[in-house]
Amino acid sequence: MSATVRGPAPVWPEDQTEDKPKPELRKETRRRVLKGAQIAFKGRGAVIDCIVRDLSDGGACLKVASPIGIPDTFELVLDLATVRYCRVVWRKATQIGVEFA
Repeated sequence: MSATVRGPAPVWPEDQTEDKPKPELRKETRRRVLKGAQIAFKGRGAVIDCIVRDLSDGGACLKVASPIGIPDTFELVLDLATVRYCRVVWRKATQIGVEFA
């Protein structure tokens, strides 16, 4: 029987320990807002209510009942005067991350 030679055990970077969380990789700082909004698509013929959890000049995190049925691109209607065109960059069970076009 031959012995398997393995390299040294992996070393975990210091910045990933509980004492030092991962550094923020976003270009802009997001602000917590907790504001009602609407995801609109199909020429605004389809609308899904959501809550904007945090917001920056470049994107947002949206809380949704389910990400199923939400297209990869849509309009985010923040109020009657503010509409942002969005592209989904990640999805979770009840949240989606978007970047603004």
